Amino acid sequence: MLQDTRTIRNYQKITDSLVELKDRGYTRDELRLYVDGYLASLRCNNTIEAHLIHRLEDEVSRFLYDSSNFSSSGNYELMTEREN
Repeated sequence: MLQDTRTIRNYQKITDSLVELKDRGYTRDELRLYVDGYLASLRCNNTIEAHLIHRLEDEVSRFLYDSSNFSSSGNYELMTEREN
């Protein structure tokens, strides 16, 4: 579980971006490359400590490989419009 506020903010940014990119049609491999680049930039800039980056990577990996996180929001909107 993430507890550091900067780490939590980065987790939220990454996961929001992953959902948006998945909705645009990017594959899971491309999303993984995005995550790797994001984490590499955190390591290079020393914005958060190395052990926190490792925890962040673990949590983001769990998010990325859980398909329930990528249920299409567009389908939900279509369903609600049709029901009305």
